[in-house]
Amino acid sequence: MSVAVRFAPSPTGLLHVGNVRLALVNWLFARKAGGNVLLRLDDTDEERSKPEYAEGIERDLTWLGLTWDRFARESDRYGRYDEVAAALKASGRLYPCYETPEELNLKRASLVSQGRPPIYDRAALRLTDADRARLESEGRTPHWRFKLEHKPVEWTDLVRGPVHFEGAALSDPVLIREDGRPLYTLTSVVDDADLAITHVIRGEDHVANTAVQIQIFEAVGGVVPVFAHLPLLTDATGQGLSKRLGSLSVASLREEEGIEPMALASLLAKLGTSDAIEPRLTLDELVAEFDIAKVSRATPKFDPEELLRLNARILHLLPFERVAGELAALGLDDADAAFWEAVRPNLSRVAEARDWWAVTHAPVAPAADDPAFLAEAAALLPEEPWDLSTWGTWTGAVKARTGRKGKDLFLPLRRALTGRDHGPELKNLLPLIGRTRAQKRLAGETA
Repeated sequence: MSVAVRFAPSPTGLLHVGNVRLALVNWLFARKAGGNVLLRLDDTDEERSKPEYAEGIERDLTWLGLTWDRFARESDRYGRYDEVAAALKASGRLYPCYETPEELNLKRASLVSQGRPPIYDRAALRLTDADRARLESEGRTPHWRFKLEHKPVEWTDLVRGPVHFEGAALSDPVLIREDGRPLYTLTSVVDDADLAITHVIRGEDHVANTAVQIQIFEAVGGVVPVFAHLPLLTDATGQGLSKRLGSLSVASLREEEGIEPMALASLLAKLGTSDAIEPRLTLDELVAEFDIAKVSRATPKFDPEELLRLNARILHLLPFERVAGELAALGLDDADAAFWEAVRPNLSRVAEARDWWAVTHAPVAPAADDPAFLAEAAALLPEEPWDLSTWGTWTGAVKARTGRKGKDLFLPLRRALTGRDHGPELKNLLPLIGRTRAQKRLAGETA
């Protein structure tokens, strides 16, 4: 059996890290098995689905490198859902119901007050043809429920293990709204069956849906896929994430926080697993390490500070070729490998490279705290060309001349050359600053 998975977001808001974690796990699972990935936009909520959100989903996935092999859009498949619904009506598995939302709420409240589960009482099944005609003459339009069989529903979940539901404890789900539009519970099954999805990997908030959908799969003659339900990601405080609220959106992490795609992927691939979280430079590395059996049932927490630390570790490993485009986008068109390798150990975000470009290539107001010492040091500056050995040669000569060592030697030189107390190693920065600029800064001039 060729593995086929799907990531099926609704284009009703920005993707947040919880959504993308599910996309990543699906992608890693499929690639590890040599299978294929379907991107399906569940856009039947026409009021809330927006083209800009659909475009954002594709942009976010592409940025992360999560390519897809097939694409589908539910709004293109209404005719197919109508066919399936008609067949279910003909077989008696879809039946019309006429209760208003207010009437249903009263029923639920009454059951809850009695300490009973709020399961639909199937009152609509007791309506006669005359009853239905009367209700429709009053202007009521039916919604349609799926008649569940009162038998056990069981499956072996790849994360949760054996799962068991009693059919009698489940409420017949609404599959068709009053306006005739199908709901997710039906459309998802039809899509998964028609498009031969073999594994459905999604959040644990769908466990009860799965019990219902297994019976729908059987009713429409589809092959029931293998299921895996992952614990939902929360923020660092334990609160759930919401794309409606823009919680930790991928777009904001990319555009506002300057997070590298592999930093986010490295973190999300390991959150909630038994693996240590370590920086990885390619998705292929994550594929090789992936095993869904490592996913724990404990609730994983997403900590932005942990992501930023991982982002820094990623940057410290990235070769110049991987960031050249980002540097150019920052206006650093002339940045080269020497510059990148000099500054990357001190970066948490690529955008911070601009500060060090200014130090090495733009006028800097030096901190000339010890003019006499700096003048002696300037007199000992070697002639160019300079390389990575120049700093050691120069400071060795200054130490021999002045007797200074340690912080007393290095800090005044750093403050004069960079205007800062800390930063990248000066053996790397000094050749980038150059002799002319260094002489002027040691003399207290802005250069």
